[in-house]
Amino acid sequence: MAKAKDKDKGSGRKLVAQNKKARHDYTIIDTYECGLVLTGTEVKSLRQGRASLVDGFVQIDGGEAWLHNVHVPEYAQGTWTNHSARRKRKLLMHRAEIDKLESKSQESGHTIVPLVLYFKDGRAKIEIALAKGKKEYDKRQTLREKQDTRETNRAISAAKRRQRA
Repeated sequence: MAKAKDKDKGSGRKLVAQNKKARHDYTIIDTYECGLVLTGTEVKSLRQGRASLVDGFVQIDGGEAWLHNVHVPEYAQGTWTNHSARRKRKLLMHRAEIDKLESKSQESGHTIVPLVLYFKDGRAKIEIALAKGKKEYDKRQTLREKQDTRETNRAISAAKRRQRA
């Protein structure tokens, strides 16, 4: 009986949106999983897999964490109770985590960015990261390292294929 409920609720992790640009533009220092305070039409729109985290950021005001500039489009079948697409949304985090993030984000060059928006066991969650901006040469260096490891892996797999044949 319990397993049937889990299947109905949608156990596991269902990805809604990713912010790949954040991993390119920032060095990720620490990540946190947070809940979101959403309205009903926002949840329905997210379940359709429609959201954008590209311009999003997190700001801490009065001991509360707020998610700004995340685009959740209006629900097509919604009525006058529909939500606005870019409203600020409250994040659900522990007090200690908020205090830690607030102190670290006030350091020079640090910011808090959203990385992934997903459903976990039927609840909307967002993964945010404390990040430090990369310089242009850091971005080039990261791309060069990725390319080098990719070429190395290709060479190793080719050598293994030759050994088998």
